[in-house]
Amino acid sequence: MKREIWLDFLRVTACFLVMVVHSTEPFYLGGDGTLVLTDTDAFWVSVMEGIARCCVPLFVIASSFLQFPIHYSTGEFFRRRAVRILIPMLVWTVVYALVWGEPAANFKGLLLNFNYAAGHLWFVYMLCGLYLIMPLLSPWADKVSRRELEVYLGIWIVTLLFPFIRDAAGGRAPLIYAADDLPAQALFPLWGEASWNPFGLFYYVSGFVGYMLLGLYIRRFVANNRFSGLLGWSFFLVGFVLTTFGLLQCMCESGYFPVTGGVDVAVSWETAIAFCGLPVALSALGLTLVFRRIPCKDGAFYKYIVLPLSKAGYGMYLMHMLVLAFVSTWIRNALGTGSSGALGYWTTPVEILATALVTFIIVGLISVLIQRIPRLGRLVIG
Repeated sequence: MKREIWLDFLRVTACFLVMVVHSTEPFYLGGDGTLVLTDTDAFWVSVMEGIARCCVPLFVIASSFLQFPIHYSTGEFFRRRAVRILIPMLVWTVVYALVWGEPAANFKGLLLNFNYAAGHLWFVYMLCGLYLIMPLLSPWADKVSRRELEVYLGIWIVTLLFPFIRDAAGGRAPLIYAADDLPAQALFPLWGEASWNPFGLFYYVSGFVGYMLLGLYIRRFVANNRFSGLLGWSFFLVGFVLTTFGLLQCMCESGYFPVTGGVDVAVSWETAIAFCGLPVALSALGLTLVFRRIPCKDGAFYKYIVLPLSKAGYGMYLMHMLVLAFVSTWIRNALGTGSSGALGYWTTPVEILATALVTFIIVGLISVLIQRIPRLGRLVIG
């Protein structure tokens, strides 16, 4: 199959955006859980999240664009995914369990869930869930018409409003605390959901499966022309504005700074930047159309920089938090914090972008080098 060069550029960009998202966390997570020192920090965190929050959906769209529907046996599909996804995840799960927190407690909980100290590993579980249903949906996806697919995408788009409907219907939902004292927002029940039944009317057509269908729709039915490029920019800008101002409004709701509180406060803000919320979905769709339109060429930059990073991108995702935590602390100590930092108003955005860029370069080099080790490299990096 011909390699889609633009998808390599998209995946590398999405990988960098993941690091931007995690580089914003020290600017609103701290103290007793939530700590935003100044309105400047609130503004720049919101802007960076508005740009980068679509990173995870981009990975799903890219994966679906290439692999869905699958055209080989289910057993072969799972074998390939196990080597590519599961084994590296297990390797890095062990690494995080040993390095962060209490190893004994970390290993004890691994049979039930990911290591909460390495929260970014949630993505792998979600991705594996999509892979489990890809063979089931592939026969339908092979034959689905444009109109039929649009009907299901339309239903999914409605579900992207659910985070906001729940918030409006139930007010500020209470928080419950599950394993490891992590907060989980109690959801206001909608259309068949209840305390004894979380599987409501729209459960099976909601969530990240919609991005999987979106990747299929873009490949099969969306023309790659000037209009799609303009539409992509429009979608991205609308999604950026909605995400940015939604989060900024939450952060500035109290009307004063610093904003402090338990981690439940930061969790309650996440409705505005939900991965399966309409603003982020618009940004992800828009950026996908924009990258598809970019005339990406198979030149030296692609061959020696983009392609190796794209192939090692999964390993970069898995390991990056080990590096990012140290880089972020070092840069913040060097430049200071907020408007009183070394660069004044620009201290916060420079620190966020510098943390992401330095981390990206370090983990990129490490991942590419490890991946080139015969046999071992693929098991560690994917």
